[in-house]
Amino acid sequence: MSRWLTIIGLSEDGLDGLTPAARKLVEQAQTLVGGERHLAKIPNGAAERLRWASPLKLTIDEIVKRRERRVVVLATGDPLWFGIGVTLLRAVPAEETWIVPGVSAFALACARLGWPLAEVECLTLHGRSFAFLNGVVAPDAKLLLLSHDGATPLAVAKALAALGYGPSRLTVLEHMGSAEERHLTGIAENWTAAAARALNTVAVECIPGPAAVVRARVPGLPDEAFRHDGQLTKREVRAATLAALAPTPGQRLWDVGAGCGSVAIEWLRSNRTLAAIAVEREAGRCVLIGENAAALGVPHLELVEGEAPEMLAALPPPDAVFIGGGLTAPGLVERCWQALNPRGRLVANAVTVEGEARLFALHTEIGGELTRIAISRAVPIGPYTGWRPQMPVTQFAATKR
Repeated sequence: MSRWLTIIGLSEDGLDGLTPAARKLVEQAQTLVGGERHLAKIPNGAAERLRWASPLKLTIDEIVKRRERRVVVLATGDPLWFGIGVTLLRAVPAEETWIVPGVSAFALACARLGWPLAEVECLTLHGRSFAFLNGVVAPDAKLLLLSHDGATPLAVAKALAALGYGPSRLTVLEHMGSAEERHLTGIAENWTAAAARALNTVAVECIPGPAAVVRARVPGLPDEAFRHDGQLTKREVRAATLAALAPTPGQRLWDVGAGCGSVAIEWLRSNRTLAAIAVEREAGRCVLIGENAAALGVPHLELVEGEAPEMLAALPPPDAVFIGGGLTAPGLVERCWQALNPRGRLVANAVTVEGEARLFALHTEIGGELTRIAISRAVPIGPYTGWRPQMPVTQFAATKR
């Protein structure tokens, strides 16, 4: 019973593409699980057949109920690369699972195009927001996109044109590895194919047009990249704040008093494995956070509308906390510090005397570092140029030992 669940990645040739050992696992299954396309590739036998329901959780619950049986889940390609294997492993321990990966659509597409897979940005649009494209489109980038359906290629072409990347080259690869394999090629701004076959992968060679806006992936986006009502951590201070927060893969940020969400958004843009929760009490600013997150390619930013520290109790513990607003609220700093995971970082910025006093007191209580950030920008003064200082920012940063 230690390995009762098997997840097998099929290619378009079905059983013929499996190793003898993998075929035997399918033949010995007491329950087969898959979509219509997968199950149709397996000859009828004595095994019970389960088709994926909506939502997926309904079928996953049924799978877990069959722990006493030999269950085989049929997937496409590599089940752990944007596949059902990722979801199943949240419900079934890895030590109870055998995973037999097939060749992924990404590997097949690279083989057709002659692209080094290690140099390609891979993304799925299957059941996910197209806003994720906003975070990966960049000059000369190569993208491989798993489509949701036959309408996806046209939608991708329109999205590229809207971003100013109309000259980008698209290749749609349909039913790779089968006798029905077909490739469609064209330019995004001239793409006319209304629909492709449902099973397809879109390859994009990003070429910027004259109106393309280039967004760096390192922290410090221009202030103009964000819609805001004045509550914005300015570019230079934001870059210093992200450096102090020190995002590393897999970590979660609380952005408390998030304003327009700029710090949480730049945190997420730095690595796709990161998570972030923006906490903001003003409804209008919450709208801005959602719009900015989508426009800058991180629609998965979690938004919590409400007052801190009350709203923090139900949140999963963070690896880093940024306090951008409400610093003097009773109990806020203490609650954030208490919630931090070991080795977590707390960063707080202040521009008022009251906020600065709170940071000095905090420095006395728990240590850490205090930094004064003073920025001046060159502005016209008649026919000349002079320096206009911004409000200085006091920054506190501490690591929880």
